[in-house]
Amino acid sequence: MEKEKKRFQVSRKVIWGSSIALAILASIPKLFDHDSMLGDIIINSSITFLFSLFIWYYNIYSLPKFTSRRTAKSLINGKLLLSVVMGIVMMVVLVIAHQELFQVTKMDAPIMFELRGVLINLIVYMFLHLLFQNYQTQQIGLELEKTKSGHLGAQYELLKQQVNPHFLFNSLNTLKSMVDMQDPQSSDFILKLSDFYRFTLESRKLDLIPLREELQILEAYTYLLKARFEDGFVLVDDIDARHYDSSIPPFTLQLLIENCIKHNVVSLDKPLQIRLYVESDFLVIENPIQLKKGALSTGVGLDNINQRFMHLIHKEIVIDKDETTFKVKIPLIYDHHNN
Repeated sequence: MEKEKKRFQVSRKVIWGSSIALAILASIPKLFDHDSMLGDIIINSSITFLFSLFIWYYNIYSLPKFTSRRTAKSLINGKLLLSVVMGIVMMVVLVIAHQELFQVTKMDAPIMFELRGVLINLIVYMFLHLLFQNYQTQQIGLELEKTKSGHLGAQYELLKQQVNPHFLFNSLNTLKSMVDMQDPQSSDFILKLSDFYRFTLESRKLDLIPLREELQILEAYTYLLKARFEDGFVLVDDIDARHYDSSIPPFTLQLLIENCIKHNVVSLDKPLQIRLYVESDFLVIENPIQLKKGALSTGVGLDNINQRFMHLIHKEIVIDKDETTFKVKIPLIYDHHNN
């Protein structure tokens, strides 16, 4: 179930607290006026407090989330003018109501209340709309991040599937040859092929898996490659067992090894040796450069893997290349909890 979108809200503590604070500020001049009575201070504060509450809730319920109107492109617009007009009318109503209710004969000039009301109105309006625009900006950022996440997930899913069709085709061809030759290891080959695709189905929906499980998948994958290339393919695993509890995205090693085979000569005359080891919390996949004739690398596969790491853990893979050796270093994750 999709997570409910976070709603824009202004805390009641902010609304009522600011209204009380404005009422107190409005009454301060009266405290220094020797002619002012306690009743004058209470009435003055009451008008300011009630007006502030009205302005807060009026502006909140005029936001686009409560209406069909679009968000204004600037703070100064017709909504502000309407808010000011409504504030002036409300202030007149409050002053008259307090005069009638408390039978006050002497109050501040109405223009003083109106000026105070306009000032409060502008402060609340601008503060509220800045908060709302900031909220909308955050929501747009979250939507963009969600879209980017979905795009990267689709990219990585396609990348994982690049191995399967070609690899399955080659594996079935190898199996056919073994059966035709009545190779006694045909049954072992079928079991390893079954294991590999079982691992594929179990792991394909996970973002991260323990390195231990990835190496188990790699073992089945390597067995199938050895059946195809025989001694033309050599995998040297120098990974210390203490790193087995770290995590990586599933099929990363398969994709990188397939990438090595795709671009390099693999033959009995010129074996391709791929070495795995850990160096400074990076898992290194190293192979000698023995490029196939006419082989062109677009770098799309490595770039997609890199984007996947950036999306998951905000770290990049490292590509280290010289005239004879090609290395890909992928960061290991040591604080992963099962997804």
